Amino acid sequence: MKIGPFALRSPVVLAPMAGVTNVAFRTLCRELELAREGTVSGLYVCEMVTARALVERHPVTMHMTTFAPEESPRSLQLYSVDPVNTYAAAKMIADEGLADHIDMNFGCPVPKVTRRGGGAALPYKRKLFGEIVAAAVRATEGTDIPVTVKFRIGIDDAHHTHLDAGRIAAEEGAAAVALHARTAAQRYSGTADWEQIAELKQHVTSVPVLGNGDIFDAGDAIAMMDATGCDGVVIGRGCLGRPWLFAELSAAFAGRPIKTPPTLGEVTRIIRRHGELLTDHFGEDKAMRDIRKHVAWYLHGFPAGADLRRGLALVKTLSELDDLLAQLDPDVPFPRAAEGPRGRQGSAASVSLPDGWLDDPDDCTVPTAADVMHSGG
Repeated sequence: MKIGPFALRSPVVLAPMAGVTNVAFRTLCRELELAREGTVSGLYVCEMVTARALVERHPVTMHMTTFAPEESPRSLQLYSVDPVNTYAAAKMIADEGLADHIDMNFGCPVPKVTRRGGGAALPYKRKLFGEIVAAAVRATEGTDIPVTVKFRIGIDDAHHTHLDAGRIAAEEGAAAVALHARTAAQRYSGTADWEQIAELKQHVTSVPVLGNGDIFDAGDAIAMMDATGCDGVVIGRGCLGRPWLFAELSAAFAGRPIKTPPTLGEVTRIIRRHGELLTDHFGEDKAMRDIRKHVAWYLHGFPAGADLRRGLALVKTLSELDDLLAQLDPDVPFPRAAEGPRGRQGSAASVSLPDGWLDDPDDCTVPTAADVMHSGG
């Protein structure tokens, strides 16, 4: 799959996830793919950052844009509701060499984002959506930085926007589009509607179309591409606690056998490496607070015991992490109970929107205070 000047050996993209896809997690995924398959073949995208915070050089945002020296291409996801801020942020990325690829986020369903007109709410305002995409593309003209766009099916079943969004993004110069096959109202619940990915693929033919939603193993990825004809897949919750998934996907798409899933002993070594990488990025205190949620995902389905799980949920130092992990039985094979969906699911709900948001889809008014937050959901 090709995105702008970048030819990916594997049509696989790591979805940006707030609080997850920092440089530590991306490095771990890349290391495991390299160790298992001898190559790094997909695209690993950093956490979403807001255009406004980037332009203002907010310290937390600047730290979120950290890339490892060996990362290539360096992929950054940008959230914006304003063409002016979008242009300034994309121009800053290009002029200062902050990244090699920009992905635009229009898929966040979190109420604090949609109630201000951002995320998955914004593509309903099709002209404003087009202006934002065009601003990013214009800011990167004359460079090798491709701009891609990710969005959802729409706000809810009565307000689908993905076909217009895909067409507009391609017309404005996006190098690829990606569809999370759920509405904002679904959030992460229910089943992704892969038929909408197939429809988008038929509707948008000038750039690659990627599919996202309910890919939890290599078989799911192959099935999505077979069912929809999409050009690539975007992996989100499926890799939580399973950073070796990208090695499995690399093997599957190359027609190689997928290696046996790791034993509990191998998983504990991966957890330890993850903790070490987080410590390098954040310092030990914040790293250990961050690793706690990952440990719960890593140990999903494994026998661990309530007391040990409780200790890991309160771990404070790398040394303590080592002591707790040493209590796990290293010979336990990867359990079937650890397969399948993971991460947040929740339930469907009405989408919070600004007053009058649905009145005029051609209104170009920039939503008020929709880009104040420094990180999205």
